[in-house]
Amino acid sequence: MKTFILLLSVIVYTAAQVVQPCNSPPQWEGRVAAGDRQLKFSEYARISYDETDQRVRVIEERDEGSEKDFYDTLYLHNVGLKYQLNLVTKKCNITTLNEPFRTRGVPPFARFLFTGTIGAAGIPNEHFVIQAYEGQFQDGTRFGVTVTYPDCVPVEGTFFTNSSGILHFQ
Repeated sequence: MKTFILLLSVIVYTAAQVVQPCNSPPQWEGRVAAGDRQLKFSEYARISYDETDQRVRVIEERDEGSEKDFYDTLYLHNVGLKYQLNLVTKKCNITTLNEPFRTRGVPPFARFLFTGTIGAAGIPNEHFVIQAYEGQFQDGTRFGVTVTYPDCVPVEGTFFTNSSGILHFQ
């Protein structure tokens, strides 16, 4: 009987554990690659992300069909402005930001989906563990994000909005 109660206690304790969202680094830099062969579109960019001051800088190279463009874009969500400099023509456009700042890490209200491994799991230092989360912001925008574990560094993410469609970062 004692064994049964002990076993039941262990099962209840294990089942009661809920994975809590991790805290992603508030500032980081990375590279982004996106493309669509059917639309003959490709984009390569360097991104500097600052969650603390709600700003993002993207230096990108875009190929659309036979046109190639180079941009340096600064999103200043804390003041609601976007500065986009065409690096070829040196023309700078300043526009108002209509979309709110979105964390590219794991929001505290995110729901844990699963843990996985990227790379050769059986070989030391040739893989890393990831965790996937999903959720919805108050304005209805849905998101999914994958981060490394235990460091919580963003690997990829997707936002689904009614106004601007799908935004994917990797």
